Amino acid sequence: MYKITKYSYLFSTFLLILATTSCKEAKKVETEITTETAEQMSAQPISKSEFGTLPNGTVIDKYTLTNANGIAIDVISYGGRITAIRMPDKNGKVENITLGFDKLEDYLADNPYFGALIGRYGNRIANAQFSIGENTYKLGANNGTNNLHGGPEGFDRAVWKVTPKADGDKSVLVLEYYSKDGEMGYPGNLATVVTYTLDNDNQFEINYEAETDKATVINLTQHAYFNLSGDFSKPITDHKVKIDADSFLPVDENLIPTGEIRNVSGTPFDFTQSKTVSKEIDADNKQIALGGGYDHCWVLNGVTGTLRTSAIAVHAASGRKLEVLTTEPGIQFYTGNFLDGTLPNPAGGYYGKRSGFCLETQHYPDSPNQPKFPSTKLEPGERYKTTTIFKFSIE
Repeated sequence: MYKITKYSYLFSTFLLILATTSCKEAKKVETEITTETAEQMSAQPISKSEFGTLPNGTVIDKYTLTNANGIAIDVISYGGRITAIRMPDKNGKVENITLGFDKLEDYLADNPYFGALIGRYGNRIANAQFSIGENTYKLGANNGTNNLHGGPEGFDRAVWKVTPKADGDKSVLVLEYYSKDGEMGYPGNLATVVTYTLDNDNQFEINYEAETDKATVINLTQHAYFNLSGDFSKPITDHKVKIDADSFLPVDENLIPTGEIRNVSGTPFDFTQSKTVSKEIDADNKQIALGGGYDHCWVLNGVTGTLRTSAIAVHAASGRKLEVLTTEPGIQFYTGNFLDGTLPNPAGGYYGKRSGFCLETQHYPDSPNQPKFPSTKLEPGERYKTTTIFKFSIE
């Protein structure tokens, strides 16, 4: 695992740039940093190719991380998005198990955050505003009256600087993005480093790190959609899921947490024992009705800040298994309820309702407006650090 100390100079450099130089000079210094870090690259199982070009002429690159066991993960610099995860099934058949597009144009259109890095704030903030001290910050509303996943131009639409790194037999990408004070309404200049690491134990580790020069809020996550069957024409309701959580957060009509932390016992939200998603996804339950299925945050057991197994998904027919480990206090289990068959998949079909599920590790939705929830506030001099691991296997 990379330590932030290896990149701390990036944070201090970024903040110094903004305070003392023009935007043009900042770009020059950033280029120098890119050149310096590029020299540290060595022969790793990472390939690079052109994925597409933005309307402003910016070239978007695709990087492919591989390991010795036949797993390959495609990542693009636009939104730090995972566009594909290819892995064998129990019979050795290699298939893509995550939802995405094969054309940049599809990502530029409205889409449900397929494979994206989410920030500055994952999930919803009520009424697109929050306060720190006496200051109230108005954010971009993009989900009714709410701010969702950072706003209309969140981290999912940013162009990240991507650098392959040498770390033994691991396949590593370091992604950097500098979010300026006031971007989407959020305070503070925020320097963010996300490290993707694929190893030969079939673990895909995501390390999030950030620093700010002004009090702000932050809640980063990865919005990969999984379908372990490898067949996107089929819903994920035949998967079995287990979530290590005794409680979940009920929501109101706007999918904002009510503030209650409710025990899962006796409800469709009880995944303390592995069960098939289809069993209660359409249960006669108000919370199920509000989400159109599962679209809620579970309050994870264990100690926040400690890496522990928090969720497990299994597709019996293929034998594929996904374990999610995290240091975060919550996990949003979303079952693709709003996919409507209009978005194309690379196989030539379309993504239908519930053709993918998300297990988004994070702090709780609307925490900046909910004083009883764990704080997502980040102060100058503090360092935001979280880790999530997607571990793949066959059973």
